[in-house]
Amino acid sequence: MTLPLVIEASELHLQLDNPDLLIIDLSSEENYLKGHIPGAIHLPAGRLLRGKPPIPNKLPDLEQLQQLCRDIGLNSRSQVVVYDDQLGPWAGRLIWTLNILGHEQCSFLNGQLTAWTQAGFELETTSNLAAHSDISISIQKDLVADVAFINAQSSSADTAIWDARSPEEYRGEKVINAQKGGHIPGAINFEWTECLISADKPKLKPASELQALLADQGLTLEKSIITHCQTHRRSGLTYLVAKHLGFNNVRCYDGSWFEWGNLADTPVEK
Repeated sequence: MTLPLVIEASELHLQLDNPDLLIIDLSSEENYLKGHIPGAIHLPAGRLLRGKPPIPNKLPDLEQLQQLCRDIGLNSRSQVVVYDDQLGPWAGRLIWTLNILGHEQCSFLNGQLTAWTQAGFELETTSNLAAHSDISISIQKDLVADVAFINAQSSSADTAIWDARSPEEYRGEKVINAQKGGHIPGAINFEWTECLISADKPKLKPASELQALLADQGLTLEKSIITHCQTHRRSGLTYLVAKHLGFNNVRCYDGSWFEWGNLADTPVEK
């Protein structure tokens, strides 16, 4: 079973009876219980974070990821389809996480649950249990950027840093949980919500439009991309968008500004 990285509600609806389909709902538990796609397994979004100091938003460790995969019933045949209740960033972060573990059979529901309900498709309120899984995993670090990697690539014309935060955060006018504000030198600001048609219609803009918008900012297909935000939630969506558009080398800085903005020796531009 192979589905596209970005899938429409109508395409997903046709696959609901496929035994290899694994739908993951990253919404709050309250919203999951109000109604979800039939068969969807609930996964608290916080499980995509390590949750340990000093940088709790980093990728979970191997043991945490192993348990996560088993708890959702992941196996090598699983075609994962993901959505959330925050316009898509958690869904993108889960796809990044699974890609790190070598699982590429992942799809992002375009438009999230809004698209499903607007298409007139049914919801259920029954909680679903995951199938048994004894999958073993390993981590591929080539999808992760850290401070050392960013510093090493900072002068490369072949690498672009995509800052998915708001313009106010990027300029240093708004500082969240950090000792200093601003941005990584040379980083390009393209706020994550600019990838969507609107908050009321949270589908991705057409690929050709997105590619043109990013190219205007200097985020062109031939470049390697490092994307981040404050905690690598919002940049979950920008990772997904870059993969969707055909960028071949995309890393996420999971420490994000929570780490960079609290280190004494990291350079900052405003």
